[in-house]
Amino acid sequence: MIRTTAAREITLYELEANFDIQLVEEDQFFREWQDKLPEITDAEKQRLDRVKASYTNLTKYPPLLENTVKMVVLSPLLDLAGFYLHPFHIKSEKSVEIAEEDEGVLVRGEIDVLALFEEFWVVVIESKKAAFSLEVGKPQLLAYMLSNPHPEKPVYGLITNGSSFRFVKLVKGEISQYAVSKLFDIFNPGNELYSVLSVLKRLGQLASRN
Repeated sequence: MIRTTAAREITLYELEANFDIQLVEEDQFFREWQDKLPEITDAEKQRLDRVKASYTNLTKYPPLLENTVKMVVLSPLLDLAGFYLHPFHIKSEKSVEIAEEDEGVLVRGEIDVLALFEEFWVVVIESKKAAFSLEVGKPQLLAYMLSNPHPEKPVYGLITNGSSFRFVKLVKGEISQYAVSKLFDIFNPGNELYSVLSVLKRLGQLASRN
């Protein structure tokens, strides 16, 4: 009998037990968030400074829900990264599922935002309420990434609650492996949205070269 689980309820333990996924802590596995990052222009920095100021102002009036996070933070980042323009496109609330017949498990859910190059998944984005830790959404994001229809290529993800950001890389195989970036936070000194945008641009470059 197939047991169906909502992606938002999946745990890391269940992913490891049913879908043979494991964390890789070797630094060389996920260099894409660190190497050959594009420069951010002064105009882009000004836009991101405004995003930071807008988000900071909104935190005075909780709660900050997912739709607000998408509108205030995610949308400007995706725009500046070029994911709204050809050859990329965006899908929102895309339904996905993954199944493991031997284990009798089916996981279903909806991706918040999916950036596509042709049919190659560039970034799967899971947004959460500002009050949520990113760890709450990590299993859900990984479940979505496992449903990538192009297992021969790595898939990249981003999870954010509006103030914190973490990138994820997943390589599918008999044992699927994933790694995470450092945590970027909007309230750290300076403006780490610059770095987040630079990584997004880098992932877009990698996709369009494949």
